[in-house]
Amino acid sequence: MYVPAHFAVEDEAVAELLTTHGAADLVTMTDRGLLATMLPFVYDAERQVLQGHLARNNEQWQRPVVGEALVIMHGVDSYVSPSWYAAKREHGRVVPTWNYVTAHVYGELTVHDDPDWVGDLVRRLTQLHEGTRAEPWSVDDAPAKFVTGQLRAIVGVELAITRIEAKAKLSQNRSPADVDGVIAGLRADGDAQAAAAVERHR
Repeated sequence: MYVPAHFAVEDEAVAELLTTHGAADLVTMTDRGLLATMLPFVYDAERQVLQGHLARNNEQWQRPVVGEALVIMHGVDSYVSPSWYAAKREHGRVVPTWNYVTAHVYGELTVHDDPDWVGDLVRRLTQLHEGTRAEPWSVDDAPAKFVTGQLRAIVGVELAITRIEAKAKLSQNRSPADVDGVIAGLRADGDAQAAAAVERHR
């Protein structure tokens, strides 16, 4: 990934993205070419691994991986209108762009076709996404027989991280007046999360 110095991401911000991301893209090179699946992951910072699961019927886990696997993490992203820049009114030499935060996480992929391993993962994924809700759902809310059947339909995957390339392109290359305009424009569009991200990285 091309990462100019002003879009580089500090280790703390990378760890936050790995911990709080939404779904990510698992990409593998196989004997059938590139295969990709979008899925949520749990990040284990101590072991430096990402863990997720695929449908048993998904051929991606069945195909041997050639070289490293890649997980593409997505943070906040937003369109940036040139009309928000102070520079538009000054000289007009502006163009649209896209702001975004992403991490490309490379590593060795292991498949876990083990109901206990997958069951533990599902509980941790559920806790990650349900834990802050007023009435969180638990795996134990579903009948045990049903859960057992669901677990048979998936397999676990674990990416042992070897390297990470991360980028936060959030208008850091613009003037302070242009950044103010981007923040105001995003807020006016109702994108408070993207506006806050630009403000944090200014």
